[in-house]
Amino acid sequence: MFKTTLRTAFAAIFFLLTLLISQAHDNGEGRRRSRSRKSNECNLFKGSWIMDPSYPIYNGSECPFVDSGLNCQKNGRDDTMYLKFRWQPHRCALASFSGKRFLRRNRGKKIMFVGDSLSSNQWQSLACMLYHSVPSTKHTFTREGPLSNLSFPEYGVSVMYLKNGFLVDLVVEKESRVLKLDSISRGGKWEGVDVLIFNSYHWWTHSGSLQTWDYYQVGEEIYKDMGRMEAYKIALTTWAKWVDSNINPNKTRVFFQGISAIHDEGKDWNEPNVRNCEGQTLPIHGFHFPGKRYPGQHVVKGVLVKMKNPAYLLDITLLTQLRKDGHPSIYGDEGRDCSHWCLAGVPDTWNQILYNILLKK
Repeated sequence: MFKTTLRTAFAAIFFLLTLLISQAHDNGEGRRRSRSRKSNECNLFKGSWIMDPSYPIYNGSECPFVDSGLNCQKNGRDDTMYLKFRWQPHRCALASFSGKRFLRRNRGKKIMFVGDSLSSNQWQSLACMLYHSVPSTKHTFTREGPLSNLSFPEYGVSVMYLKNGFLVDLVVEKESRVLKLDSISRGGKWEGVDVLIFNSYHWWTHSGSLQTWDYYQVGEEIYKDMGRMEAYKIALTTWAKWVDSNINPNKTRVFFQGISAIHDEGKDWNEPNVRNCEGQTLPIHGFHFPGKRYPGQHVVKGVLVKMKNPAYLLDITLLTQLRKDGHPSIYGDEGRDCSHWCLAGVPDTWNQILYNILLKK
């Protein structure tokens, strides 16, 4: 145990020294580049993770909205370095999150996350950020079926999560589960909302006991099997057409949460002897991820660009790929979780970026 702790400490020291040298070099290079590049080249989703001793911005163990499987410290995770990193985009800065400013700016509005458990991960994060930032502001919380709703009556703001992992319809017919790729019958719940943040990807990749459908359907045709990304593209196109036909872009801002990284193979970050995220305590250093790209990234971008009113892509893939240390791992509900994120943690950055985008509107 002592040797493991010592190795972790030495690794952290080496990482920090490398980070400090790199940051000094990057700052010099950045100053030189800034003289020749325009300020509008800021990209919120390209950058690196840097140390910030003021982090985390809240204590996940003190937030009532965190699912037990994401409450890593409460579940016994005793390393804390993963909590001390802040996302630094290239050539721009992110404004610090202010719950009071967020509520004032969104007074009288409804904000809804729609998607799978990673949407829930982001919703829980935002709920905790607000809860910590405005502790004296009264709030109400309700959960009815797939809908969770955190409201702040003083501001008339509701922050909701609606569980819907496929966005299109999944129905039971003749004792079979049918995924209807060209049908959305429950979209009425998305109407009348001021800010919508959609997500769908990981459920499409499930197989075996995790797969929640038996057949695909397109029109009148039933398919026992189909390429996963082909099915995903048809469904996402159905969603995009629904948004274009039913959502008024002058009243509602639409976002799509990009693909969040899974760290289940160490070879993806040049550590072939590492099996998964277990025991990882530090981010991947630098601005690039050496491993695999997700086929869904191309599908998402291809569908969004063809929308009449394209949804804003929260392109979180790179910033999550660099955070092999941020998962619950063995400190979740059961088994080993290398796909969701500890709270406090990485999803707080997703919401800080969302906050900055909304501020600029």
